[in-house]
Amino acid sequence: MSLAAAPASIREPAAGVTLRGLAPIVSPASVVLILGSFPGGRSLELQQYYAHPQNQFWKILQALWPHDPLPMGVDSYQKRSDWLLAHGLGVWDVYAACEREGSLDSAIRAAVPNDIAALHLPKLAAVAHNGGESFKHARHTRTLGVPVYQLPSTSPANASWSFERKLAVWREVFSVHGLV
Repeated sequence: MSLAAAPASIREPAAGVTLRGLAPIVSPASVVLILGSFPGGRSLELQQYYAHPQNQFWKILQALWPHDPLPMGVDSYQKRSDWLLAHGLGVWDVYAACEREGSLDSAIRAAVPNDIAALHLPKLAAVAHNGGESFKHARHTRTLGVPVYQLPSTSPANASWSFERKLAVWREVFSVHGLV
């Protein structure tokens, strides 16, 4: 489908249009907070974190807990969110809003940061930035007083890292904090 023929709901936003991010998926039991940069176009359209089919986020998490099947399917997002929380994770983004054409982090303009410190996470033991753009905010997340990590991005744009190499780094971080 060409962009000109696409329904308005999935067209790329015009330049200067402010996009709003997603609400955090967290609970008081979240041990590791995974921070992305800002949801891609598909994620914004579906109002779901890591919705692009080529993003390896959910595949990596399933590989970390292979004996606990990740709910899949059209109506499984709430179940996947609950599954994520049950494993001691939380998910949010460093940016609450921005201007961006396309889905690449390099296209983010006029970004407004989320107030990560305002989250009430009494069991928080670490912050894990999913990719380089998110990690640019490590100086802010370090003020939370917990270890801060840069994980390799699960984005399809990070094709230089194999799935196995990404998984090994993610597993190491989660293992340090007793999640795997």
